[in-house]
Amino acid sequence: MTWSGLLETSLPKFGQIGAVIAIFFGFYALAFAAGARIQGKRQNGWALALFLVPGIALAMIGLGIPAFQTFIESFKSADSSQWVGFGNYIKAVKDPDLRLAFYNTMSWVIIGPIAVTALGLALATMLNKMKREALAKSLIFMPMAISFVGGSLIWKLMYQYQEPDANQTGLVGQIMKSLGIPLQHLLLWAPWNNLFLIAVYVWSSTGFAMVILSAAIKNIPQDIEEAASLDGASGIRLFRTVTVPMVKTTIIVVLTTSMVGTLKLFDVVRTMTGGNFKTDVLSNRMFDEHFVYFNNGRGSTLAMFIFLGVLPIIIYNIRSLRAERQH
Repeated sequence: MTWSGLLETSLPKFGQIGAVIAIFFGFYALAFAAGARIQGKRQNGWALALFLVPGIALAMIGLGIPAFQTFIESFKSADSSQWVGFGNYIKAVKDPDLRLAFYNTMSWVIIGPIAVTALGLALATMLNKMKREALAKSLIFMPMAISFVGGSLIWKLMYQYQEPDANQTGLVGQIMKSLGIPLQHLLLWAPWNNLFLIAVYVWSSTGFAMVILSAAIKNIPQDIEEAASLDGASGIRLFRTVTVPMVKTTIIVVLTTSMVGTLKLFDVVRTMTGGNFKTDVLSNRMFDEHFVYFNNGRGSTLAMFIFLGVLPIIIYNIRSLRAERQH
């Protein structure tokens, strides 16, 4: 394509983007004007409404409309030419491969977040008020700076398998050989290979949980800890009777956030196994249905299943935060 052709095709798009930006800046200018000119109780209401309009519009364009289109597509055939009703949902439930993806997804949602939250809470408690706390936390948080794809490649090399008589190039295999543990190709060893994939997520996400929970622990009033210590509480008892109840809301937030993350996570599975060897999950299968098999109907159906899995977690999280505020 020539430069002139490129400009001809690009200028309309730039014009549309510029128009959208101008509209949003216009709304913000109106918000500032409303805040300056409108007096009394109406001032905050008008300014708030005008500030919310661009955000709501963006949410509808980026989330609302695609979600509605996905919902409609889930009732259509593979090429979106015919309506099939609940046929895609029925086939998804009856398909043994998709049922396996359901079970694997549930194991991710249950095991991964619990392990991340428990390890994060344990590390936050142990590192609290210790010398060089910031350095230790930085090292633990460091995996968060690596993408899931990058972390998966690292762990794939660590899980790499060679024949028992050969030198193991994977760190995990070499450790198993040194300890006299029978060697296994860990990524092919179903169903335990799912746990080895979950371990990558736990390694990457524990630092996030630790930082959030550490901030909550530091906000516990010193008077409460001192009173509990005078009553004879220390160590595990202090942790169980004071620390956990005081950071309960934060624990719920970290746990539910991790659950939502595991429901839509597919980078680890895609990079390490591609969903093979009985490791497939809903998010990875949804990608395959859409972009490999070009079955838009079934791919949209799996997207709706993921959404239905996220919805109750979000509702529970909101209710827990509201209950905490009322107390």
